Amino acid sequence: MRTSTLSVALLALLLAGCQSQVDEQQAPLPTPDPSTALNSQQLDAHIMSTLRETGQFDWNKASAHFVWSALTRSDYVLSVGYQPAGNRSLAPADAANNPAWQEARAQVLDLILAEERKAHPELTLTDIIAYDENVLPAVDVIVRELGTIKALRASRLVRYAEPMGYEPNRPAEVASKSASSQGSSSGCGNNIPTPGLVPDEDFTVLPGGSKSSWSQADQYHGIRTAWSQSTGQGIKVLIIDTGCSDSQENIGTAFNQGFSSGRTVERLVTLPRYTFLGIPTGPVETPNDGCGHGTSMAGACAAPRGTDGASVGVAYNANLVVVRAAEDVFLDGSREVKGVSDAYVLAGNRPDVRIISMSMGRLTSSGQMTDAIRYAYNRGKLLYCAAGTSFEWSSGLVGVIYPASLPEAVAVTGVKDNLTTRCDDCHVGADVEFSVVMQRSSNALSTLTLAMSGDEPSTVGGSSVATSYMAGMTALVWSRYPTETRAQIMSRLVAASSNRNARSSSFGWGRVNVAAAVGGPAL
Repeated sequence: MRTSTLSVALLALLLAGCQSQVDEQQAPLPTPDPSTALNSQQLDAHIMSTLRETGQFDWNKASAHFVWSALTRSDYVLSVGYQPAGNRSLAPADAANNPAWQEARAQVLDLILAEERKAHPELTLTDIIAYDENVLPAVDVIVRELGTIKALRASRLVRYAEPMGYEPNRPAEVASKSASSQGSSSGCGNNIPTPGLVPDEDFTVLPGGSKSSWSQADQYHGIRTAWSQSTGQGIKVLIIDTGCSDSQENIGTAFNQGFSSGRTVERLVTLPRYTFLGIPTGPVETPNDGCGHGTSMAGACAAPRGTDGASVGVAYNANLVVVRAAEDVFLDGSREVKGVSDAYVLAGNRPDVRIISMSMGRLTSSGQMTDAIRYAYNRGKLLYCAAGTSFEWSSGLVGVIYPASLPEAVAVTGVKDNLTTRCDDCHVGADVEFSVVMQRSSNALSTLTLAMSGDEPSTVGGSSVATSYMAGMTALVWSRYPTETRAQIMSRLVAASSNRNARSSSFGWGRVNVAAAVGGPAL
């Protein structure tokens, strides 16, 4: 099975009763009782119904009782976005240093502590802090009382109050994990070499010996022709994903080899350690990819054009930062929301980063992640997000997923080599802006990339690799025109796209001809 964003998670959307707790067995939806939390099945049914009807689920539009129920069915971590009373503008970029906003923060924390102390008088401020927030105008707190949610909802200082760790129909394996483990393993475990790849059909051997995936052929995006004018030099791409394998030397000590030289690679981590009720219970996380997804995304975007026979990335001379922000591609845990948010803040604060690529997502919205994405966007970054990937029979259940659905994000999906059909498990919709060829119609073969170790290529599909490819193609264009702004680069990409004269309601501007975008001959 190919790696695919949210594939395992969306499979579970059709599996009722996957939770093992006794109180979550099938039962009719009761009239909400303020003293009794809804069970997971009841929560999921409402969330999925709202998603089908409106295409999105906003926690701010749910009742206080519903939010509280979700807290009790996850890890009790609540993200609270604050603002000065009466403020209607977007959060300022310097909220952490703005006296009015910091006064609002202190008042919100006082309110939360006072409400929680009504049931737990022994609590201190330290006891209720789940994660430290030093930049975004939000606090991550442990909330166990319904009255606290109601008080926050009534406050003019509060922009949102959302459970960080609840997502509908989380994969069944979550229920069997230890109490300290809140994540799934969606999209992981299959980044191994793909057997039986055929030279001159599945890949082309380039001078020097590296393998160029069939999907880099000129009839799809003009990538090989574009390389005669740009290879991404001088542009830094930051990939937010599951990290990078420390066993894959092509994103390490062999990042510069052959035709790839003079560039840098960084492996960072923003995923915080496990906590339970604010107490760390797991080891400190490292940048190493235990999933495989991040390694494959990094390889597809910027693997070197070397001499070892490995697959080459689209922007093989671009600089690369790979951030481990999550365990897997389904962002269903509080610490994953925190890790992704911190990764966007990190990228926003890096003037050398121009492009951010994230092939992960979730079904419900997150005010904190939205704050972080806007933080990076307001600093001129070009943000690509995967439109969503699932099994073919479940793609219609949910359209473009969050955060690709945000206006600040550029949503990317994948299409087959017939140029007209979405990939078997790719999501489409009005929010999609670009489409990338990444699956063959004849045998469903997907795009070549780097495996967890060694030089034999693996393959990866879905909107995940489409997003990584789009980031790589953008690096080629921005490298050719390094003084241009994000808006100017976007205009070049749109002008060189297949649907430039009539944007599609499913595939957006369509396929970018990157050879034309860098100024080469049209194909």
